Amino acid sequence: RFCQFGVVAAGQALADAGLTKENIESDRTSIMIGNGIGGFEIIESSMKKYFEAGPSRIPPLTVPMLIGNEGPGNISMMYGIKGTALNLQTACASSTDALGVALDQIRSGRYDLCVAGGTEGAITGFGIGGFSVLKTLASNYNDCPEKASRPFDKDREGFIMGEGAAVLILEEYEHAKARGAKIYCEFAGYGGSSDAYHITSPDPSGDGGAKAMELAMKDANVKPEEIQYYNAHGTSTPVNDPAETAMIKKAFGEHAYKMKVSSTKSMTGHCLGAAGALEALICVKAIEDGIYPPTINLENPDVEHGCDLDYVPNKAVVAENGIDCVASGSLGFGGHNGVVIFKKVK
Repeated sequence: RFCQFGVVAAGQALADAGLTKENIESDRTSIMIGNGIGGFEIIESSMKKYFEAGPSRIPPLTVPMLIGNEGPGNISMMYGIKGTALNLQTACASSTDALGVALDQIRSGRYDLCVAGGTEGAITGFGIGGFSVLKTLASNYNDCPEKASRPFDKDREGFIMGEGAAVLILEEYEHAKARGAKIYCEFAGYGGSSDAYHITSPDPSGDGGAKAMELAMKDANVKPEEIQYYNAHGTSTPVNDPAETAMIKKAFGEHAYKMKVSSTKSMTGHCLGAAGALEALICVKAIEDGIYPPTINLENPDVEHGCDLDYVPNKAVVAENGIDCVASGSLGFGGHNGVVIFKKVK
């Protein structure tokens, strides 16, 4: 299913960019897709047959259907793209890091264009069960699931699983102009870091995430006060939201209290390896439409644990003078941190 999501999202992105199998420069185009888990439903069904009927009854295509690299591989085959087709796996930071690697590929001159993003299809009994026993999922709102994801709220308890794919077409600026492509914005910078702290929890000091934010701003050549909106990882777990708020304060200083911060996972659920690309896409649309997306279900901010920023509670806000510069951050199990920055093209 994760391959299907990725192929369809890539097709939508290519069509929006005016690119087809016939006119794309296949040797000058690469693919960079983040995926956290791979084919969970394939693992689940194949293991069932293995235990019930023995190894000879394992479906023959089990391995190629479950491995993460088949996401970009299938995109390559479907659309005839012959540059490198790479899969990057850094848990919930996968597709943010994939965008960063794709940016470097284009800046280096290796490719003119990259189909970049993330995909995930992990809503299965095994997937939900695995995250549930980790105590990362919300369960107190099962009778009212639309209120279950509540980032930065004092009553948050965990995230809601989401799945799907988001793909962006990254293209060298002069190359895009020459072919008359629609340019949404500039992908200005990327920063990454590792916490070196814990297999699932972010460093509560915020040092690692703040470093990724600082590196992204340096790469984009922007100052903290230039960033008007930050799309937070904002998982709605007890440990993530205070730690991420600490990261934001450390990286942005006093400006943290002036810019808008929100977690769109409150509306989409947590799409794991696809989350970063989806949230990057939301950032691009925020620039295009001049709208700050909200954090819904934020009724009582957890000020006691430091969650005291402007999280755009419950309703989107229209920017009076538009939005010129935004950032998005992702934090993955294992201590992976990735941040991307987008700017309006003037």
